Amino acid sequence: MVDLRQLRDDPERFRKGAEKKGFTVNIDEVLRCDDERRRLQAAIDRRRQDLGLKSARMKKAGDEERRKLQDELKNFSREIKIDEIKLRQKESDLEAGLLLIPNPPLEDVPVGKDESGNIEIRRWGEPPEFSFEPKDHVELGAAHDLFDIERGVKVAGTRSYYLKNEGAMLEDALMRYAMDFLVKRGYTPFVTPVIVREECMVGSGYFPVGTEEAYAIEKDGLYLIGTSEVALLSYHKDEILTEEELPKKYAASTTCFRREAGSYGKDTRGLYRVHQFQKIEQVVICRDDPDEMQKLHEELLRNAEEIVQGLGLPYRVVEVCTGEMGMGQIKKHDIECWMPGRGGFGETHSCSSFGDFQSRRSKLRFKGADGKNRFPFTLNNTAAASPRLLIAILETCQNPDGSVTVPDALVPYMNGKTRIG
Repeated sequence: MVDLRQLRDDPERFRKGAEKKGFTVNIDEVLRCDDERRRLQAAIDRRRQDLGLKSARMKKAGDEERRKLQDELKNFSREIKIDEIKLRQKESDLEAGLLLIPNPPLEDVPVGKDESGNIEIRRWGEPPEFSFEPKDHVELGAAHDLFDIERGVKVAGTRSYYLKNEGAMLEDALMRYAMDFLVKRGYTPFVTPVIVREECMVGSGYFPVGTEEAYAIEKDGLYLIGTSEVALLSYHKDEILTEEELPKKYAASTTCFRREAGSYGKDTRGLYRVHQFQKIEQVVICRDDPDEMQKLHEELLRNAEEIVQGLGLPYRVVEVCTGEMGMGQIKKHDIECWMPGRGGFGETHSCSSFGDFQSRRSKLRFKGADGKNRFPFTLNNTAAASPRLLIAILETCQNPDGSVTVPDALVPYMNGKTRIG
């Protein structure tokens, strides 16, 4: 949620920020609602003050004046209750309006409408040049019985699959490799709930915009997460941390779910765009210091790059433009790994900084050195996600005989197996 005081002081910054991100919001209406709320609150405060004064006069008043004051007090109390009902409605309307206002991107973020506006900032490794006709991951999976899409669709519908044999082992190896990497870097490992309450989705910024992307368990009012970022942030929801315990560095291994609403007909072949996937996610909670946030953003990005480098996968890093950013992100970088079957790069990681957007919505605070409660900054990045990294591994590491070489970093997690097929 954006800072209401900043919105009052500089509404134009938020208008421009929403425009850059491609969001349509009525900021003037939100500010009008805020003005009405403050006027109602001031009127209630005045009436309560008058009510106190009249109540004090009752003690000294004669019988006739007391009866008159009693009637006035009843009227005052009735008017206060009516205004309090109006105030609660205005507060609800204001919060609903604020939840729809996106966080303005930082000034140095490239402006663009879609992924064509992203800017490549570096590459690592060279895409392989095969001396044979390479197969894509669907062909390799079928050849080595690594996954079964047809039966996945039979059981769970489109964009579903089974991983099996070395395919299941490879995913497990990838997840353990990434988690071990982060634990060695000082990140606390988690396995989080994958079902959360609505307020957790709101707090992390995925609701109300983005509701159509989540799977709902309507009978219980619960939702399946699309990333463990939701559960990790909600771990400290409604809490006040101490400055000394920051930054918090967390890593979670979870199954994630996305409806992929609006992606009909897009990336339908294979496992690139699916409804269920495994992910190791990095989440950091730090002091409300822009310089510290920038350093931690670079750390999260570096962690992911080193994990991918350890797998020997060529990739590039792009700075994401405003039109490709979500509600809360103020800075974002993607890592895109080379996928021969696509004939190009495919997104595998997203590194994002949010400022205090998520902590405000989650009512997560920390007590500063001055004794005041402040909203910390939050960041996150993928460490490893499957099956997208599986696609890159299978297609990049294939051999002329159709076998696939297991990356050295994963061999210890594959019971020493060095080759698939």
